[in-house]
Amino acid sequence: MSDMHKREFLKMLGLGASAGLALPTLSGLARAREADIYDLPRFGNVHFMHMTDAHAQLQPVYYREPSTNIGVAAARNRTPHLVGKAFLDAHGIDANSRAAHAFTYLDFTEAARRYGRTGGFAHLATLVKQVRSSRPGSLLLDGGDLWQGSATALWTEGQDMVEASRLLGIDIMTGHWEFTLGTDRVLEIIEGDLDGKIDFIAQNVRDVDFGDPVFSASTIREMNGIPVAVIGQAFPYTPIANPAHLIPEWSFGIREKDLQVEIDRVRAAGARVVVLLSHNGADVDIKLASRVTGLDAILGGHTHDAMPRAMEVRNDSGITLVTNAGSNGKFLGVLDFDVQNGNVSRWNYQLLPVFADLLPPDPEMSALIARVREPYSERLDEVLATTDGLLYRRGNFNGSFDQLLLDALMDVKDAEIAFSPGFRWGTSLLPGDDIRMEDLMNQVAITYPQTTLTEMTGERIKIVLEDVADNLFNTDPYLQQGGDMVRVGGMSYALSPLAAVGERISNMRLNGKLLEANKTYKVAGWAPVAPGAQGEPIWDVAATWLRDMKTVPIKQPAQPELIGLSGNLGVEKL
Repeated sequence: MSDMHKREFLKMLGLGASAGLALPTLSGLARAREADIYDLPRFGNVHFMHMTDAHAQLQPVYYREPSTNIGVAAARNRTPHLVGKAFLDAHGIDANSRAAHAFTYLDFTEAARRYGRTGGFAHLATLVKQVRSSRPGSLLLDGGDLWQGSATALWTEGQDMVEASRLLGIDIMTGHWEFTLGTDRVLEIIEGDLDGKIDFIAQNVRDVDFGDPVFSASTIREMNGIPVAVIGQAFPYTPIANPAHLIPEWSFGIREKDLQVEIDRVRAAGARVVVLLSHNGADVDIKLASRVTGLDAILGGHTHDAMPRAMEVRNDSGITLVTNAGSNGKFLGVLDFDVQNGNVSRWNYQLLPVFADLLPPDPEMSALIARVREPYSERLDEVLATTDGLLYRRGNFNGSFDQLLLDALMDVKDAEIAFSPGFRWGTSLLPGDDIRMEDLMNQVAITYPQTTLTEMTGERIKIVLEDVADNLFNTDPYLQQGGDMVRVGGMSYALSPLAAVGERISNMRLNGKLLEANKTYKVAGWAPVAPGAQGEPIWDVAATWLRDMKTVPIKQPAQPELIGLSGNLGVEKL
């Protein structure tokens, strides 16, 4: 029944082209008909709404889905590691439809101009209220990466997002990038702004000294007479992927055994539905769902995967649903359970794209957004340059916005090679758009923005690339950290994702010549995780470069030569 419902929903989304609605200018009637996708009849008696990885994007955005999302081992050619046409075919989505634009990168520029921007908290607020009106008692869950990713979130230390999340009506959340604000600020928000309003839960965060829980592991709520439990799972590798010195008192991890203990505890306390609010990443969640018992669903985040269907994962006690709800406020997941005689009898899951042109902005949220942005409007609106091509970030290896940052680093720092972190957040710009300071900050707004220039041997460069490649392509999901490959400028290399550890990187060349193991090279970078780094913030370096450029010619992002991926549906072109 759930699969049929999903097919009907996707069919509705794809009707635009065949009904003549996919026109540059939509009539009011056409928009009204397309907006029917948000009319969700009530199903069951336990209801969760789920959003994740908003990355502080209060305004509607363009966000290009990846053209490379390679799966290895058990993840090969399996959702979420499908891109482009393979993704559409797997999920029965019509090409040239709104759904195709929401879920894939195909014809992105043309489709973005046709269908407009996605997300925006004012539009999301309208959708949340609409869903709640048909689902009494429903809970809105946020999977983390809520307080970071924009200029205003950085400049207000997350306060703009805290206020917006309270107004949106988020009930429960967990975290990842939140922790990069530092221990004191995180606790100040949780113990002050969120107290009595939003439950911040994370069963896998412990005090370093004594191993005591830092946050509540879970919360139990009664919904329509049914006890339901939500358990929190913060990003397990926060002190590795981000600076450990910002949160020195806390340790993280997957903590599978502790999770099982918590599931058993809430079940014993009477919970009839138990879900995990996770920031593990999709592949970690799939493995976890196969190993722990007693979870009805994992509502996942971190890897920014928009999964149209809930995946059914078998374990020793039955089935656990695994979902992932994309990023940047672009989607809202709705998970319904029908609980009869104390047990889940049926379920239904829908992942709703948030199209700003189909959802009127909520007036109260619009007013809040205007208020929190107003003190910074002049800085946000500064035009640095204009782009003559599509700027985007997301992809396993590089994006045109990443390439822009690499070029800026090499030019300003007079470096031979540049590294830029493989962050999965960062919005897109269309050809001809102005690159404003806000657009730049949407790529670089972090609390450790220092740029660096170091001398690295060819051997050291290979070690760095091998380490990141193992993080991305390790066959054990528990040893992956969920980011993308470090972006590389100035040099070329070959990558064999399926090779053994330490043997994935080869043919490293600079100006056509092989890198020498013992020779040193000038390497620029940014976002150092070690304490004490000095250097101009990346936004100052990039802004200076952009102002001089005025118009930025967009070239093809540098990609490694990929080896051994024939037949892999996570890469569109080899």
